[in-house]
Formats: sequence, C-alpha cells, structure tokens
Amino acid sequence: MNKFIFQVVIEKDSDGYFASCPALQGCYTQGDSYEEVLFNIEDAIRLHIQDRLDE
Repeated sequence: MNKFIFQVVIEKDSDGYFASCPALQGCYTQGDSYEEVLFNIEDAIRLHIQDRLDE
C-alpha cells in the first residue's frame, strides 16, 4: 500500500471546523470538533483519490 502525505488547511469558525486539501481541487469537509474534521478530511482525501483513479 502506498502512503502519501497531503497538506491540509483546518479553520475554526462559529459552526465548528472546516478543512480543505489545496492539492486536490474540491476536496473539503467540515466537523463539529477538531478530531471529527481531521477524520473527515482523511476520508475525503481517500475518496477523492479513489474517484480520480476510477475515471
């Protein structure tokens, strides 16, 4: 299994947290806590890459 490292941007706002991966256009998510948004962005990156490989 290959392992890749992507930079992510996590921002806190009044509704919780927002995360994006600048290297993958359109790859973003949100969560109520830091831990949740971190889990969500890892999942979003995995799904984004899988979708690209399936094209």
